[in-house]
Amino acid sequence: MNTQIAVVGGGPGGYAAAFLAADLGMDVTLVERDKNLGGVCLQRGCIPSKALLHVAKTIEEVAHLADWGVAFARPAIDPAAMRTRKEKVVATLCGGLEQLAAKRKVGMIRAQASLQDSRTLKLAAVGNDPAKHDRLRFEHCILATGSRPVRIPALDSPTGRVMDSTAALSLAEVPKRLLVVGGGYIGLELGSVYAALGSRVSVVELTGHLLPGVDRDLVRPLQRRLAGKFAAIHLETKVVALAEKGERIEVTLDGDLEQKTQHFDRLLVSVGRRPNSEELGLENTRAEVDERGFVAVDSRQRTAEATIWAIGDVAGEPMLAHKAAHQGKVAVEAIAGEASEFLPKAIPAVVFTDPEIAWAGLTETEAKQQGRKVEVARFPWAASGRAQAIGRTEGMTKWLIDPAGKRVVGCGIVGAGAGELIGEAVLAIELGAAVRDVIESIHPHPTLTETLAGAAEVHCGIATDVYRPKRNA
Repeated sequence: MNTQIAVVGGGPGGYAAAFLAADLGMDVTLVERDKNLGGVCLQRGCIPSKALLHVAKTIEEVAHLADWGVAFARPAIDPAAMRTRKEKVVATLCGGLEQLAAKRKVGMIRAQASLQDSRTLKLAAVGNDPAKHDRLRFEHCILATGSRPVRIPALDSPTGRVMDSTAALSLAEVPKRLLVVGGGYIGLELGSVYAALGSRVSVVELTGHLLPGVDRDLVRPLQRRLAGKFAAIHLETKVVALAEKGERIEVTLDGDLEQKTQHFDRLLVSVGRRPNSEELGLENTRAEVDERGFVAVDSRQRTAEATIWAIGDVAGEPMLAHKAAHQGKVAVEAIAGEASEFLPKAIPAVVFTDPEIAWAGLTETEAKQQGRKVEVARFPWAASGRAQAIGRTEGMTKWLIDPAGKRVVGCGIVGAGAGELIGEAVLAIELGAAVRDVIESIHPHPTLTETLAGAAEVHCGIATDVYRPKRNA
């Protein structure tokens, strides 16, 4: 079988690439080992986790109404009904992708693919489905094979009581006591879900901070709120041993805590993800893989093998669905002969906890590491009328500004709905907007988007809602 473009992997990057290639009139074949399109993000990651986080947020908002004199009975949790609803959301979106693929006449093959050489994919049957083809010849191949959770063999469990993020999203039960190993965004998001559903959640993080690498001023409001939600947060702590004792897991911890041995009903291990670059047959080509398993690509997503391209998680960090989709489009446009490159100034990232954390462009942490001078202007949400009205004044919005040209180069937001606000910052950074451009753009009142203008006004010493006169004005 022959095709012009072979796409390996049907996640956000893979199907975005396949669909655009078809729209441009190319002959496209998408090879996916799952029964449905969507990849980890849609089926076992972004979408189901956000569906459950919506439930958690609603539970907390109902409880928050007590401050307004509106009280409800304790919610009754039906995990089976939640699973059904979550699976319906996933099935609806997967079905939509199947329809879009059919309308675009994208060829679909369910198989495990590996590179036989720089022009041929070897196809192996998956599950009980017979393989319709054993080879696929291509002019160009786009690898979009994604990533998987990092596995720690010492923390494996034969009973399934030790979960990864995929198992946690299946919502088999709501454990009375849950230990989350890893203080990154996946662990904190899923820990927040289980805490809202009634679990006593404890978190252990090997480093001295939750969300390592994220600016500390963005993390602090979240950490204070989680301290009230979670049973415990143990930093600079690691799991050194575990043993299953009946229906519980005995865990031995090493860190600054009094009780070194504790018991939990389940563990969630969330310590990162690794790229799916093994068993792709890359050794049969000139494509290169770095020491962390990422496929090396240039700014057009092309590998050292001219016919092979790589996008998304398998091609490097950050491992984000929207980055993968954008890279998929860049690769297809480059194949089509367009002058397309993946050179973004701002890739937005969102932690969907409560409060949410979002950032784009340069961060303060990166600026310090690079020795780059920036000016930082912060606007506290306590000065926002909308934040006061909804009782969410713990938030903060900040801009990072280049001192020379006064252009915005980074933005960070912590607060309710931060992920919905960061898009304006991405556009401003990509377009090279000056901080004054943000001020001159009229923002609707009363909204949280005003905090973006407010932070810009703070930088210029003309903020209406806070008194922050500019030094040496």
